[in-house]
Amino acid sequence: MSTAKSKIPLEDDQKFALMKFRHNVKDLIKPKHNDAFLLRWLRARSWNVEAAEKMFRESMNWRQQWEVDDGLKTWVPPEVITKYVASGICGFDKDDFPIYIVPIQGVDIVGLLHSVSRQDLIRYTIQLLEKLLDLAAEKNGTECVLIFDLENFNLRPYTWRPATEVVISLLQMYAANYPEILRVCYIINAPRVFSIAYSVIKRFIDEYTISKINIFKNDPKKWQKVILQNIDPEQLPQHWGGSMVDPDGNPKCPSKVKLGGKVPESYYKKNLEKLPDDKDFVQETIKKGAKISLDFIVADEGCFLKWEFRTDGHDIRFGVSCRDEEGVVHEAVQLRRVASHQMDVAGVLSCKSPATYTVTFDNSYSLFKSKKIHYSVQVTPPLDTLDLSSLPVKENDSSS
Repeated sequence: MSTAKSKIPLEDDQKFALMKFRHNVKDLIKPKHNDAFLLRWLRARSWNVEAAEKMFRESMNWRQQWEVDDGLKTWVPPEVITKYVASGICGFDKDDFPIYIVPIQGVDIVGLLHSVSRQDLIRYTIQLLEKLLDLAAEKNGTECVLIFDLENFNLRPYTWRPATEVVISLLQMYAANYPEILRVCYIINAPRVFSIAYSVIKRFIDEYTISKINIFKNDPKKWQKVILQNIDPEQLPQHWGGSMVDPDGNPKCPSKVKLGGKVPESYYKKNLEKLPDDKDFVQETIKKGAKISLDFIVADEGCFLKWEFRTDGHDIRFGVSCRDEEGVVHEAVQLRRVASHQMDVAGVLSCKSPATYTVTFDNSYSLFKSKKIHYSVQVTPPLDTLDLSSLPVKENDSSS
């Protein structure tokens, strides 16, 4: 069995936790599940053996459902994914951890989601993560290095609800099934508007992972200096500060890092212009003492946030907050109890941009009763493209 790269020595209680954890999950572990692998789950749950076991068992069930160790190994992604998902593995850092680069400019998330299913994008991401871990294991490691290049980052496509949902799904999948695999993440050429998206992303990753993320503005001298402290130039394309070029001299090395681009409409399986704006309500139960928060990123001027909801049998606390690109949060609609069990509550709010609006349904004041809620919350397109008849107008309109 291979040994992982040297780590900080374990304390006696940590050694005991590892021994107990290995014993508790012995019915699931395989020969490749060495100490380094098992320690990932313990660290992700702060050395709580029972919590780590629960996380591990749920992940093993997830792997079965997605056939990660079986059918997914031979699954061939749709052509549009292999051609237009901008990313690639370029080499290894000084500690032999694989380096994965994502040039965001080349990711046409709207085009991809009109060409393939969300499940296919998840399958492809799983395949990628498994490949990175296999490469790390070949070097006796368990982690990888990520570089996200946000040059010419456009927030608007990610405000489209299906795009937001797939990004959140991928973040949740990563957090639940691939703990502690990030060596370091460099986010480079980040524009100010990225702070809006990052405020949402941070909700789905733990503090330890956040501590490994380094964000740099559009200042190549600064981020190249930091990156090259950990990566030899010959392991990095010239465009990102290294010395690697393709045989034809291309400094971005598209033979290793796919540059993606606009997805041709010939791949589309859905109508691009028909963005979802239906009146279907989501049904959810908010447990006693709990709340749910829905994030909506607004990138364009002239958009409206509109909502409509009702609860069964009992009232709920409702409010809307706004976080601007400076990270300042203010109350857009005061959080207060509303009698949504007696009549439907509907409202409209004119949105500033860029900003993240968070809609909260709060049942934390109820210690004994869970609440069933039916809701529809959406951000409309900009005013100049909006059918005003689609906005709800009711006597209890909560717009401000």
